[in-house]
Amino acid sequence: MPIDVIKVIVPSILTFFLGILITPFFTNFFYKYKMWKKNPRTETGDITTDDFAKIHNTKGELSTPRVGGVIIWVSVLLAVALIYLLHIILPTDLTSKLNFFSRSQTLIPLATLIFASLIGLIDDMLQIIGKGSYARDSIVYRRIKVASIVLIGLLIGCWFYFKLGATMIHVPFWYDIDLGVMFIPFFIIIMLSVFSSSVIDGMDGLSGGVLATIFTAYSVIAFVHHQIDISAFCAVVAGGILAFLWFNIPPARFYMGETGVLGLTVTLSVIAFLTNSVLVLPIIAFPLVITSVSVIIQMISYKYFGHRRVFKVAPLHHHFEVIGWSREKVVMRYWIISIVFAIIGVIVVLVS
Repeated sequence: MPIDVIKVIVPSILTFFLGILITPFFTNFFYKYKMWKKNPRTETGDITTDDFAKIHNTKGELSTPRVGGVIIWVSVLLAVALIYLLHIILPTDLTSKLNFFSRSQTLIPLATLIFASLIGLIDDMLQIIGKGSYARDSIVYRRIKVASIVLIGLLIGCWFYFKLGATMIHVPFWYDIDLGVMFIPFFIIIMLSVFSSSVIDGMDGLSGGVLATIFTAYSVIAFVHHQIDISAFCAVVAGGILAFLWFNIPPARFYMGETGVLGLTVTLSVIAFLTNSVLVLPIIAFPLVITSVSVIIQMISYKYFGHRRVFKVAPLHHHFEVIGWSREKVVMRYWIISIVFAIIGVIVVLVS
């Protein structure tokens, strides 16, 4: 087996088992300190009382920890650190080749994952211990989160532009377009767009299965582009998500929370730019796209067309739940759609 394949597969397997091993500790910690919402969500700007009651599991929300995403990024960080330290302590040809932590390829996505996940963790903790507007996730508080994403996007976009000299984006089946300094606002827009898809974290196993598929697809794309370190990093993230997913199959032991979804979606946008395949992202991440679009359509329709609703409930996965699909059916079909579109996206990259 070629060493590059081993470099991708071995760290991802290591991360999966590290995630499995650390989960009991974190589970005990989560439940010991009751890291779930203390007040149920009783209002939303879009959902009617009856439909909200159909889909909202208040009992589960008030007894299930919402910071399970910690499992993902901690297991990723441990895997990166262990392999890097092994390379330093036992410098052999094998350990050197297995090490995928590099300044040129994986430093920025790893730093993004940790930084955004910590911001998400703060968000989760405010939801857990907060009262009033914090517990209800007020519009003002959401604006603070958006401002945080804009700041992250600005910093990383400037790093791409000034440090890497990145100004080009590849248009599949066409050619590269030079955005010049507009690359920075474009980067911010993409990051905000991907972040908006964090609303997919609404059912046991839904976000985990979809995001694991997306990161696996980008691992393949990076491998094809000979960006082996990035490929290994994406595979490691997928391994961490699968470890989380092992315990998130219904009934979930914990929810991913903002510390998971925010960190992963923001990192995903960085990976898309690093692999020069950002315009393929809407295909590979189609379930994320359609989830965000469903919310936008619902908000526009409700605000400008006489409080009319296009969907019973937004986001879209809750619409299917309201019309009678079981949660398991919704999740499994989202997984299937995610796999299909991930394959299509990879094929587009390969042939364009």
